[in-house]
Amino acid sequence: MRCPFCGNQDTQVKDSRPTEDNTSIRRRRFCPQCAARFTTFERVQLRDLVVLKSEGKREPFDRDKILRSMQIALRKRPISEEQLERMVNSIVRRLESSGDNEVHANQIGEVVMESLAELDPVAYVRYASVYKDFREAADFNEFLEEIGRDPSELPLPGKKKSTKKK
Repeated sequence: MRCPFCGNQDTQVKDSRPTEDNTSIRRRRFCPQCAARFTTFERVQLRDLVVLKSEGKREPFDRDKILRSMQIALRKRPISEEQLERMVNSIVRRLESSGDNEVHANQIGEVVMESLAELDPVAYVRYASVYKDFREAADFNEFLEEIGRDPSELPLPGKKKSTKKK
């Protein structure tokens, strides 16, 4: 493994242990050249996936893109890193076990949206706003109506919760 600090090709593994969900191995490494320490993760990869973009371009599947987009959607939400890792692992396993080596980008987006809908409704709407390219506030209202939430019932800053019974 190459050292990310000095580029030395010869690093040493100091500690290996499985992650909590047993889907990867966490390795602590040491570089004898610059004395830096760093962590790597080793995961099982069932197949090499290729993503088919909407404009016809193909690119290698990148798990970290899913992780980053979900981290943005979940920013300041009460979801732990471990929950997020488990969810991303679940999404990747689902895509890898679909049987196809090629996956459409919109299929990945839909799977991520389904997962976020189960995990956190606010993150789900945040992700949808980027994925579905919302342009104005009306787009949010339309989307909330589609998923069965009345926009007037959403908790807004400075707005007191409704106490009326239906």
